[in-house]
Amino acid sequence: MYWLYGRPRVNVMLFCSLPDYVFFENSSSNPYLIRRIEELNKTASGNVEAKVVCFYRRRDISHSLIQLADKHAKEEKEEEKESPLEAELTDKQKHQLRHRELFLSRQYESLPATHIRGKCSVALLNETEAVLSYLDKEDTFFYSLVYDPTQKTLLADKGEIRVGPRFQADVPDMLQEGESDEWDQSKLEEKLWDPDCPLSSKQIDQFLVVARAVGTFARALDCSSSVRQPSLHTSAAAASRDITLFHAMDTLHRHGYDLSSALSVLVPSGGPVLCRDEMEEWSASEAAMFEEALEKYGKDFNDIRQDFLPWKSLTSIIEYYYMWKTTDRYVQQKRLKAAEAESKLKQVYIPTYNKPNPNQISVTNGKMATVNGAGPGAYHAAGGGRACESCYSMQSAQWYSWGPPNMQCRLCVSCWMYWKKYGGLKMPSRPRSRGHGPRQSSHMVPVRNSGSPKSSTKTKQAFLLQATRLTKLARHMCRDIIRLRRAARRPFVPINCGAIKADLFYYFLFLCCSVNPLPFRPVSNSHMPISGLSSVPVIWTHLYFSYLVFLSLALHLSLSLPLQLSLSLSLPLSISLCECDGGN
Repeated sequence: MYWLYGRPRVNVMLFCSLPDYVFFENSSSNPYLIRRIEELNKTASGNVEAKVVCFYRRRDISHSLIQLADKHAKEEKEEEKESPLEAELTDKQKHQLRHRELFLSRQYESLPATHIRGKCSVALLNETEAVLSYLDKEDTFFYSLVYDPTQKTLLADKGEIRVGPRFQADVPDMLQEGESDEWDQSKLEEKLWDPDCPLSSKQIDQFLVVARAVGTFARALDCSSSVRQPSLHTSAAAASRDITLFHAMDTLHRHGYDLSSALSVLVPSGGPVLCRDEMEEWSASEAAMFEEALEKYGKDFNDIRQDFLPWKSLTSIIEYYYMWKTTDRYVQQKRLKAAEAESKLKQVYIPTYNKPNPNQISVTNGKMATVNGAGPGAYHAAGGGRACESCYSMQSAQWYSWGPPNMQCRLCVSCWMYWKKYGGLKMPSRPRSRGHGPRQSSHMVPVRNSGSPKSSTKTKQAFLLQATRLTKLARHMCRDIIRLRRAARRPFVPINCGAIKADLFYYFLFLCCSVNPLPFRPVSNSHMPISGLSSVPVIWTHLYFSYLVFLSLALHLSLSLPLQLSLSLSLPLSISLCECDGGN
């Protein structure tokens, strides 16, 4: 499909036929679906629907199955010698090669033909071909595994080379001229007819005519045959089938080509011999069931026998199938199917799609759009000054919004078409180990800053984590338990708060037991407020606050009171204890 600045040309009309690989668009923001057209059907409303085979991308499959596919590819590479072209692939080429990998499925679906956006090419992975050939060709994909969306499984879609004595015969050496192979032919085969027999061709034909007449007479005497073939014409036709002729020739051969003895065997004393094949043995209802099963399963005779005709042997079903193909009914069905296939659509013209994409960002005056205040290599913040998320380009004829709306990301025309066709960004993401790369937030989205306040058009809501007093105290007192750097790197591992509280409790208990409880006396007066602690020596002030924290923590742990309430209760208690100690 031809594109001009991300939109199809007006004078281009897409021509699709069977079995083309095409792009289907089911969402304006998601990548195209890759499908193979199997049938083109016209609906009652006049629209054309395509019955397609589904292909899946790597992004459509679970992570566990992707790991399984990568493991399978690694094992295949280890079994075969790695080509020099594969070893020289760059990170960018490996990144883009993953976008070319598809997974075939046996799933069918019907989609409107108007959703077709272009053609592509999909092929089974050729191990003898260089992988760079898939990157050099536009809109080219490959697959090697089959994905079952129902069972969530992956299977290899390639045949097995059957080598060995089970599949190939050991060819003996060529015999010299006049050399015998020492094989006893009598032990290997049975002679059924001698072409050098003493009878002439006319005598043999006359004997076969007699055998057909005997067969017709035998069907007239048989009650079941007279019901199935009430007319003389059908009885004579049944008697002329191969089963009667084979029996006559075998009888003639077994009696040494003696016509008189062979005729006596055809008409024994008990009545004429009746020979039937599978066409006569099967009833009309069984024949109808066979045709229904053949329409459903095809030539899968095991399933036909299991689900429709379990009382028939597999040999009988296969023999009946090849006899049924010689009947007029088979010829009639074949003509009907040919006429039906002729009436079906084999090709369709897709009209030009000119509707604008909802993700398209408007560009004024049709000029090349340049990000606001962009310098070469700048990585812009939110708003109008955003660069392309894939190639970091600052200029484009058209921009497209990409990703979640709150992220305000966008792509240029080239990267947008790459995203729609291949389901990924053209350029690989920057390595995390680069020190001069763009800063990244906690969810691995680049944090960009252009240095210009005008580049940000939307104010982000800020948040602040206000730590409690106990948390602030624990940061200093329990550094051996709380390792902030390690905890930040492992956000999903919980911190043992019980161990921290116990450590704080024992720490203050040891501190208060080792020092006489607040042995200081006020300097100015006996009823000193808290602000008067400025006149007290520094060591006693520290001990006072340690005692205060110890009391509040004891109330908090023993009575399960909130920490703020524990502090409010322990403050007057600690002052009264200080006054009592000062009075002594």
